[in-house]
Amino acid sequence: MNLSPGKRARLERVSNAAGVIAALAIDQRSALRNLLAKAKRTTPEEIPARMLEECKEAVSRILTPHASAILLDPEYGLPAARQRAKNAGLLLAYEQTGFDPTIPGRLPRLLDEWSARRIREAGADCVKVLLYYSPSTPPKINDLKQAWVERVGAECAALDMPFFLELVVYHDGMDEKSLEFARIKPETVVGSLMEFSKPQYGVDVFKIGLAVNMAFVGEGGGSFAYSREEAKRHLRYAGEAARKPFIYLSEGVSNKTFDEGLALAAEAEVRFSGVLCGRATWKDGVEIYAAEGVAALERWLGQEGVLNIRRVNERLRSACPWTAFDGNQTAGSAR
Repeated sequence: MNLSPGKRARLERVSNAAGVIAALAIDQRSALRNLLAKAKRTTPEEIPARMLEECKEAVSRILTPHASAILLDPEYGLPAARQRAKNAGLLLAYEQTGFDPTIPGRLPRLLDEWSARRIREAGADCVKVLLYYSPSTPPKINDLKQAWVERVGAECAALDMPFFLELVVYHDGMDEKSLEFARIKPETVVGSLMEFSKPQYGVDVFKIGLAVNMAFVGEGGGSFAYSREEAKRHLRYAGEAARKPFIYLSEGVSNKTFDEGLALAAEAEVRFSGVLCGRATWKDGVEIYAAEGVAALERWLGQEGVLNIRRVNERLRSACPWTAFDGNQTAGSAR
């Protein structure tokens, strides 16, 4: 990991004193709108933009004193960015939310009115894009995605902006929460990390889910995809497949489940470099906000939200600083 001085300085701004990324994510747009709509018993289209902004502002204001950085979106998150704690760096999402289901392949799209330069000028320290990826997707589609990542990587390199690639793995025709997908998730994660660790993509940090689904870790086969020991091997292998620092996302699971996943990664001695944790920290406050307003959300965040983020931060004692990936070291050889 040979970083320019500019990229290194910006990565330091989103890291804690130990060189670990203890970041909070609330760049959700359609997902947050859907959560609010469900809580309000209405349609997503009926949720005003101000509700998304206000929710993000409260999360930023109350929780960033306990985080090294916050990930937000330019569409609804800029007011929240201005309310983050002085200790917290800023990452901004560059992609449009979701994908067009009428077009095969879950193709990514950038925000039309934004560029990496504009993200930097908005005060961000790093650029993040999300990519749905499956190594088994037809090469014609994956070639489009790979070229897309190359373009973003080149744009970030020209501006000395660290490039975070969020990989969301899937398999065509499978429910990502199913036992069927859980069984192939490790190889899907490994294949994706191996591809985008190649130098032409210019990725500096991966944001990735655990290589196993914690709901299917157990003994006895049947309804389980892997034993605890098998799950640890999968986590280690995925860590070794990444040739760049990687941080874990919570994939929408509960705080308890994410905590268990981080504990398993620590037990497996995986060299992860932190987290960008979103819904596992603040999701349970959305219904309170929808029912009782921002003051009630702030009270919940100040109690339960802070406990959630502290629980995650406690697990980061076993994380590895991203500087351990300098030069030609890999996750496997850095021990």
